[in-house]
Amino acid sequence: MKRANGTCGTRLIKAAGAALAGIALACAAPAQAQNDRMTPIATPAQPSAIVLGTGPLAGATVPESWHSQYGSVFARNVTVATLTPFLPDPAKASGAAVIVAPGGGFRTLSMENEGWDVARALAAKGVAAFVLKYRLNQTPADMASFEQSMRAMFSGPVRPPRSGAAGAIAGLSPQIADARAAFELVRARAEAWRIDPDRVGMVGFSAGAMLTLATELAGEDAKPAFMGIIYGPLSPVAVPANAPPMFVALAADDPLFGNGGYGLIDSWRTAKRPVEFHLYEQGGHGFGMYPKETTSTGWFDAFVRWIGMHGMLKSAR
Repeated sequence: MKRANGTCGTRLIKAAGAALAGIALACAAPAQAQNDRMTPIATPAQPSAIVLGTGPLAGATVPESWHSQYGSVFARNVTVATLTPFLPDPAKASGAAVIVAPGGGFRTLSMENEGWDVARALAAKGVAAFVLKYRLNQTPADMASFEQSMRAMFSGPVRPPRSGAAGAIAGLSPQIADARAAFELVRARAEAWRIDPDRVGMVGFSAGAMLTLATELAGEDAKPAFMGIIYGPLSPVAVPANAPPMFVALAADDPLFGNGGYGLIDSWRTAKRPVEFHLYEQGGHGFGMYPKETTSTGWFDAFVRWIGMHGMLKSAR
């Protein structure tokens, strides 16, 4: 792995309400049940991953490990944040860039379905993409204990989170620091990567969607040029005066966030900031780039068209 120069300081962001970690029920598992067994795998080679320099997770004792599930791969116990570039063909490069934040309840990261696959698809559209492997809450080292902890987490009826996203940021200081460092790195290397530093956005899935919103609300210098909130919580927030355009996709049958209201959309509209909302009839939670028969699979093409509508795909050449 390469190492980025410099560090990005972390701070405890204080806000009213409970910590966002308290709504870590936003697991990035797809709705289908097949291939749901968690099978440990060797850590994949990541030759292009760049260590972000935010330091090791404080107090972490369990090392990073990987497993397969749902025909995809997941990381957990991430203690050192990295950013992996997926750059488009220079002949197709639009100058736009997206930092991609996979989900997994801050306990795992859906690195393939909500990370690499998304980044490859964006690069094919001429958008430079960067998969953020952010630091995670520690989980048991052995798979059996981890599975037991996940079963306990999801036992009983699934309820939408009660705490609002705006007041739930205090527990995310390591992850916000990782996101800030990612924006800093991408903009620092913008010329080499053929990127317009004013056209760097972020898209996140589930917990990654929470991190994307938190990056806008409390990420200080990060300042995404646009945001994609894919099946994240939609609690109302206090919207910054210069909040960027926001794209939201959610399935109505999402067991975590499908019945929690659409306050985030209302907040953006009340603040007269641009927002596009796709509510799909079916899709469940965690559909990402999985091939499904539901119309929720159309979120990606809609997202790219939306980026283009906002002028992000117009090459400066």
